[in-house]
Amino acid sequence: QVQLVESGGGSVQTGGSLRLSCAASGNTYSSNCVGWFRQAPGKEREGVAQIYSRSRTTYYRASVTGRFTISQDNAKNTVYLQMNSLKPEDTAMYYCAASTDPRCFVGSTQLFGHWGQGTQVTVSS
Repeated sequence: QVQLVESGGGSVQTGGSLRLSCAASGNTYSSNCVGWFRQAPGKEREGVAQIYSRSRTTYYRASVTGRFTISQDNAKNTVYLQMNSLKPEDTAMYYCAASTDPRCFVGSTQLFGHWGQGTQVTVSS
């Protein structure tokens, strides 16, 4: 089992920055990749970014490419999401999730079996 705890959310103005953290504990070696997702009120959960644990290959959805950066610190068992140039449409609850599936991809939430409780990000105009 892998336990995930997100932190770092908050309220910022348009153009501001936040860094989200996802601290993992438990059987972290079983994780193949970690993804960040978000869900705004009335909308479906969507994948934002992911990082493969071993190769550190990353993927971003088009709307955040160039603004968000996902990274990991193995010594701290923590994955980060640095979010710059934030926009009101980035407002959502952000979740991190871990997958043991080698096919893991943030476009398929069902491939992620371990989820954190979420952290709220609010961007005002």
